[in-house]
Amino acid sequence: MPVLRSIMSKVFARTAGFVLCTCGWKKGTVYANLRHVDGAEPREGSPLRISRPGTFYRTLICNLTRHAGEILFRFGSFKKLPREFSAYPCRIDGWNFALAEGSAPVLEKMRNGGIFLTAHFGNYEAIGPWLCRLGIPLVASYIPLRPAWLNRILDKRIRAVDGRPYGVDARTPREFLRLLDSKKLVCLLADQDSRIPSALEGEFMHRPVRNNPLPEFLLRHRPETPVFICWLEDARGSLRVLHAVELPRASAPRDVLPAFNAWLESRIKENPALWYGWTHRRFYSRNPEIYARKSPRMEYSA
Repeated sequence: MPVLRSIMSKVFARTAGFVLCTCGWKKGTVYANLRHVDGAEPREGSPLRISRPGTFYRTLICNLTRHAGEILFRFGSFKKLPREFSAYPCRIDGWNFALAEGSAPVLEKMRNGGIFLTAHFGNYEAIGPWLCRLGIPLVASYIPLRPAWLNRILDKRIRAVDGRPYGVDARTPREFLRLLDSKKLVCLLADQDSRIPSALEGEFMHRPVRNNPLPEFLLRHRPETPVFICWLEDARGSLRVLHAVELPRASAPRDVLPAFNAWLESRIKENPALWYGWTHRRFYSRNPEIYARKSPRMEYSA
């Protein structure tokens, strides 16, 4: 069965990748973001430079569909992982799993709850079941799908480990505070454009953006809450490595999102085609005009 699931995952990824590239799915948005970032004023740690945007777009889509295939057909492998840190590295269903150096003490601390910030980077969905298998009380807020029966399937079959769903529909900041008070690890995707009136002004990839104000709110009311960042690395084909770091205690709650953005920038510069935020209108709140062009064609200076 693992071999069959692997084959199905690869077939899906190649087919979906071909279809999406052929129809140019999100191509205009990706190119608009690249144009915008590429035009930023150079500084130390200069902006990203993509000399072949067409090749970059195809690589991005191939990465995205590969990870989607793994979620659809091989997600169960992450739900079989061992709880004890001493059991790593290990091999499950033809994949090798390991914890990055220095991550085990951070993951141990995450068992006591806190705030977990992550991004649409790599196979970020697979982090959830892995953390749950490590005994970490993860809760991740998702907007419920419609119809309701589809959302129930998602909660019980996909976003659930050992019979415990880790998805929640927390609608207000106060609900998040209650989750923190109950020693849960609250997961927040922190790399999207925030279009609510209380959004915080910030900078990302040397461009002005608006950030989600929820982390700042939670830390203002629970200043002792630790903040963690995790990401999943696909290394050497079949190897999956879980990274976990704790952010230094910020002097002010508003310092957390700039620190997160700096972390994400470093990941993007290492492998830009693994950040799927390129398909989102990340800069819309501050610069909506960059998404107005109808043609995805773009020019880069040599």
